[in-house]
Amino acid sequence: MSDILCIALNPTVDVSCEAEQVRHTFKVRTHNQRHDPGGGGINVARVVAELGGSAEVIYLSGGATGALLDDCMEKTGLPRHNIVTEAPTRVSYMVREMLTELEYRFVPEGLEINPASVEKVVERVAAFEGDYVVASGSLPQGLPDDTYAKIAESMRDAGTRFVLDTSGAALQSALDAGGLFLIKPSIGELQKLVGRRLDEDDAQNAAMNIVRGGGARYVAVSMGAEGAFLASETGVLRLHARRVNVQSAVGAGDSFVGAMVHSLAAGRDVEAAFRLGMAAGAAAVMTPGTQLCRRKDVEALFDGR
Repeated sequence: MSDILCIALNPTVDVSCEAEQVRHTFKVRTHNQRHDPGGGGINVARVVAELGGSAEVIYLSGGATGALLDDCMEKTGLPRHNIVTEAPTRVSYMVREMLTELEYRFVPEGLEINPASVEKVVERVAAFEGDYVVASGSLPQGLPDDTYAKIAESMRDAGTRFVLDTSGAALQSALDAGGLFLIKPSIGELQKLVGRRLDEDDAQNAAMNIVRGGGARYVAVSMGAEGAFLASETGVLRLHARRVNVQSAVGAGDSFVGAMVHSLAAGRDVEAAFRLGMAAGAAAVMTPGTQLCRRKDVEALFDGR
C-alpha cells in the first residue's frame, strides 16, 4: 500500500520540443521532442517516486490521446487507477525558443467530463488507507466547483490528510468546507482568491486568515524567484529562492508539492518538509521541457536546518 494517493482529474499528455525561432505564419521546425504524462496529480506522484517515496495515482483519460497517456503512465511504473471517460485527454505543448531561451506554453482546457466519473474517484479515495491524499490541478469542464470539497469530505472520517493545489472557485469551495491539511497557491492565485493585489505583508496576512478560519492547517505560498512562505498556527516561515540556472519553469509547483508531501509522509516536521519542497521547486527549473526535478539536484539544494 502506498503512503500517498495522488489525484489528477484533468491530466495531459505533455509534449515538449525546441525550435531555433518561433515565428507566426511560417512553419516552425522543431526537434528534441518528448512526451511525458502530465497534469498536477500525475506530476506530484512522479516527484514522490523520484525522491524514493511511495505514491499511486488516480486519473481520468479517454480517446486516442488517453491511450497515449496510459502508455506514458505505464512507463513510469507508478501504481495507477485509470478511470476511462468519453472525452479525449487533452494535449499540452511547450516550445523552447533557442534564440531567446524563452518558453511558449499552450495548455488547452480540455473537453467536458461527465460528473459521474468523479464518483469512482470518491470511492477509491474513501477506500485508501494511506496517510496523504493529494489533489493537484484544475477541474475539467463539466465538474462542479465543489468537486474537491466532496472528495475531501469522503475521507474526513478516516483521518487522512488532504493536500490541495488548485485555484479559483474550486479552491474557494474547498476552503469554505474547511479542514484541509495543506494548500499551495501561488501569489497570483492567492490574489485571485482574495480579489485584489497583495504585497508580501498582505499575502502573509491573507494566508494566516485562511489558517485562523479553519480552511487549511498550512498554507504554502510560492512567489517564483522571490521564494515562498509557509503560514501555520505558529506564524509565518519565509524562505528565499535558491539561485539556479533556469531551463524551464514547467513542473516547479508540482515538484514543490511532491517533495513536501513525501517529506511529511516520511515523518519529517513541516519546516523540514517546506525546505525540501523549496529545493525541489528550484531543482525542477534546472531541467528542460516537461522534465521534473531530479533527486540528485534536490539533495544538493536541500537546506535541512
